[in-house]
Order: sequence, then structure tokens, then C-alpha cells
Amino acid sequence: MSEEQNKPADAEVEPTAAKDAAAAPEAGSTDDRTAKLEAEVASLKDQLLRAMAETENTRRRAQRDREDASKYAVSSFAKELVTVADNLRRALDAVPAEGREQDEMLKGLTVGVEATERQLFAAFDRAGIKRIDPTGEMFDPNFHQVMFEIEHTGKPAGTVVQILQPGYTIHGRLLREAMVGVAKGGPNEPGGQHVDTKA
Repeated sequence: MSEEQNKPADAEVEPTAAKDAAAAPEAGSTDDRTAKLEAEVASLKDQLLRAMAETENTRRRAQRDREDASKYAVSSFAKELVTVADNLRRALDAVPAEGREQDEMLKGLTVGVEATERQLFAAFDRAGIKRIDPTGEMFDPNFHQVMFEIEHTGKPAGTVVQILQPGYTIHGRLLREAMVGVAKGGPNEPGGQHVDTKA
């Protein structure tokens, strides 16, 4: 009888061990599956964050492009208008002061051209177009084009001493360079060096 009692007890022990062995791989696969799902969630979250960042960058870029288009769309038209401003100024400079005072018709014409020039510059101002008048400033290759150098000016080398044609910017961006003459430094003048006009 003791053998019979031993048998069932052994029999019971074996199935329990088998159940534990079967449960162990199942628990292991659940952990593996959980780890895979967590890795997949992290990957998808990373992809989502990247897509959101890219969308925001695209939106900002498009907004900046729209702003630039509205600011600088008139650049080619503005370039044409600055030559009109040049011609108005040339017309005014061509009128001698004595002739203006003596001839009423010439005086009226001059007053009208001056009023037109003022209106044009007011329109430029509203459009963000600024005139570059660098007299007395140091040469800046970003905004000036040197046409010639002048000796014996008493100014440091590279100082703008004459303007042949004023320059213009539109919202801070160069529209047209100012054409200038600069001081050429000599041995007895401040600066003592000449400016590189090819800059």
C-alpha cells in the first residue's frame, strides 16, 4: 500500500513540475512581448514628435516665405522707381538758384518737382525703402561700390567723400549699391593706406 501511496504522490509532483515548466516559457514570452510593444510605442512616439517638429518647421518656413514675398515682391519695381528719384534730383540740381528766383515759371516748375520728389520719398518710406547716403562714412563693400579714389582729401583712407549715385535698401536688404568716390590715403594723411576697391 505504501507503493500505491507513493505512486500517486509522485504522479502529482510530475504534473505540477510540468505545469511550472510550461508556465515559465509563457511568462518569458509575455515579458518579451511587453518589451517589444514598449519599444514599438517609444519608436512611434519618437516618429510622431519628429513629424510634429517637421510640420512646425514647415509652417514657420511657409510663414517666413509669405512675409518675405510681401516685403520684397516689389524689389524689381522699386529698382525702376529709384532711377526716377535720381532723375528728379538731377532736374532739381540743374536749376540754378538765380534762375529760380528770377523766373516765376521756372520757380513754379521747381516747386512742383520738389513736391513730386517728397511724395516719392514718402511712398518709399511706407514701402520700407531707405536711401543710402554714406558721405563721411567708411567704405562698406556690402552697400557701396567704389568708382574712384581721391587724393589729398584730409580724410582717412576709405572714407566716402563723394557720391555719384545714392544707394537704396528695402527692409534692410540691399536694393542698389551707392556709387561712391573714397579718400585715398597718402603718407601724410590719416590712414596712410588705400582702400581695396575690388572688395
